[in-house]
Amino acid sequence: MTIRVVLADDQELVRTGLAMVVDACDDMRVVAQAADGAEAVEAVRRIPSDVVLMDVQMPRLDGVAATAAITAREGAPKVVVLTTFDLDEYAYAALRAGASGFLLKDASAVEVVDAIRTVHAGDAVLAPSTTRRMLDHLADSEPRPVDTEALSVLTEREREVLVAMAGGLANPEIARRLYVSEATVKTHVGRILSKLRLRDRVHAVIFAYDHGLVRPR
Repeated sequence: MTIRVVLADDQELVRTGLAMVVDACDDMRVVAQAADGAEAVEAVRRIPSDVVLMDVQMPRLDGVAATAAITAREGAPKVVVLTTFDLDEYAYAALRAGASGFLLKDASAVEVVDAIRTVHAGDAVLAPSTTRRMLDHLADSEPRPVDTEALSVLTEREREVLVAMAGGLANPEIARRLYVSEATVKTHVGRILSKLRLRDRVHAVIFAYDHGLVRPR
């Protein structure tokens, strides 16, 4: 299957470079380009697509607002946010808006295409520094009451896996902690995302904090 990619950036030179990187891959192609967030939303509405590479700071409609508008639609493509700003508010706002990935513009071509493949496969991708600081940001937030109704769809084991995910553990680490196989953890993660109707594990982490399953430090 060819991954259909939309590029949204107000700099034509950046879009041209990204298009060359994407179109050089056998398993993906650029189907549309947009010079601002409003054009990106319209392009996704008109043209079937799988992944959007989205700049943050653009005229008319910024990347965070455009991401929210795109991901609110049924069957929406995944969004990977690209920015020169390695700042918590940009990363966190983009993820809150529904982005499945966050990369800096100094990422290599290999990192960009790997990110496209990763989010298309249903996982999330973040710059390593952003991942750690996002967890720190959540841990410093105000505690929320436990939402027993929202969490009632999960089994006790699935709750344990979700707590471990919210602690920033990868599947192999969760498997060691719970004394199960990595394949079993992967199955639990898939069920958690399905039951809670979440896009990926990053949004599962946000869900865990928002619904009181994990208490801030």
